Amino acid sequence: METYHAGSRAVQDRAGVRHIADHVGQIIGQGIKPVAAAFLELQPLLVLGAADPTTGKVWASPLTGPPGFVRATGPHQISVTGAPRPADPLTPALTDARDLPVGTIALDPRTRRRMRVDGQLRTTARGFAIEAERVFSNCPKYIQRRQSYETVAGREPEAARHGAELTPAQAEFIAAADTFFLATVHEHGADASHRGGNPGFVQAISPHELTWPDYAGNAMFLSLGNLLADPRAGLLFLDWTTGTALQLTGEARTEFGADGERGVRFTLTEVVETPAALPLRWSAPEYSPANPEPGR
Repeated sequence: METYHAGSRAVQDRAGVRHIADHVGQIIGQGIKPVAAAFLELQPLLVLGAADPTTGKVWASPLTGPPGFVRATGPHQISVTGAPRPADPLTPALTDARDLPVGTIALDPRTRRRMRVDGQLRTTARGFAIEAERVFSNCPKYIQRRQSYETVAGREPEAARHGAELTPAQAEFIAAADTFFLATVHEHGADASHRGGNPGFVQAISPHELTWPDYAGNAMFLSLGNLLADPRAGLLFLDWTTGTALQLTGEARTEFGADGERGVRFTLTEVVETPAALPLRWSAPEYSPANPEPGR
């Protein structure tokens, strides 16, 4: 697989950073190195992004388990024990899946480290396995540090609430968020990435639309490139205390300002909110020193 497709190249060229992207893109590989394998085995959370082949909708879904539930089982494969919740919108796509394009991200708030593995998913007897096609780590920029977590005994997901627009409470939840996950797709695959900032960096400007700034990053423009090629997207917001998961699906487009700044406008078509979806309770955040003030 080529490091970049035409969508990413177009955004890189518009931003004038193709030469930087060529250099940074060397971090992307197919193999899972021992240090990466060790990182994965320590994580209690994995975010999976994919398009449901039946509906065409793109979702980002959280998976949790005791450390070791995600592990490298070969130089080009990770295996996951368990699956998303039965009511998760991606669960039907993972039932008896074969060669389903997926993107995953493991983010460790304790160390501000993150690792992405994109590839082809197949269902296994204990969960699923992903044959890795792209493996790479990102810098700690815009990741909020959370020093510790605990698994809350007895916390079980409540009934999911479905809707076609945001409620006022959901809009407030989004406005208070310092982190969300973005799932995107392209012709040959899928990707899951992290977006972070101080609370207020992402806003619900109507019951059907969200906007957020695209902060300066690694210049690869994998997510924005995917959106240029295919606007379908899925968003995942988590409450790091109560375990509530807010999942949105719809379409997103990048808006370029005359001053070189970029923003993303997301139009949702479906909302799924699941209280107590995750058993994890994290400590209070220490905001990244890289975070701009909202609105800047």
